[in-house]
Amino acid sequence: QVQLVESGGGLVQAGGSLRLSCAASGNIFSINVMGWYRQTPGKQRELVATVSSSGNTDYADSVKGRFTISRDNIKNAIFLQMKSLKFEDTAVYYCNAEVSPHDSSVTLDYWGQGTQVTVSS
Repeated sequence: QVQLVESGGGLVQAGGSLRLSCAASGNIFSINVMGWYRQTPGKQRELVATVSSSGNTDYADSVKGRFTISRDNIKNAIFLQMKSLKFEDTAVYYCNAEVSPHDSSVTLDYWGQGTQVTVSS
């Protein structure tokens, strides 16, 4: 079993900044890709940013130049620094990890419980 715990969400004015954190714990041998996704009511969950174990990153076009994803492989953690926040960034942000457990060759997908980010206009 693997747990992902997110923190750092909250209310911020447009143009402000927030930093999200996500730490994975449990039966972890290795983690391939970790990432942040977000979802608003009535819409599908969408990719925000991902980072591989080697540090390769990928961003949604809507956040390029404003958000930065980083990773601490020792702590099995990722971070999302969000700057120049816009009203449309308001969403529940979810952490995701592709985990290889100690006792299996199968890679499993895990999600955090989500953290609310609200940007006031």
